[in-house]
Amino acid sequence: MGRLRVLLFATAREAVGRPRVDLTIPDDGTRVETVLAELTERYPRLVPVLAASRLFCNGEPVARRAARLAPGDEFAIHPPYSGG
Repeated sequence: MGRLRVLLFATAREAVGRPRVDLTIPDDGTRVETVLAELTERYPRLVPVLAASRLFCNGEPVARRAARLAPGDEFAIHPPYSGG
């Protein structure tokens, strides 16, 4: 089993209560949708936040929820936010 680091920003961070979650995933990876399902099961307050969030893997946008994530990847959830 490997580790996946999930970075949480803005309202995603507030919903979870911390800026980062480390998940254990299979050595051959897992799908984005599987990670999101696990996160929403653990943190139900994250559900409405994900509906408007942009997802990134290793700094690159994730276009499909069927995309695969591998151990060692950094997966980020960016809800809408504003600032200067």
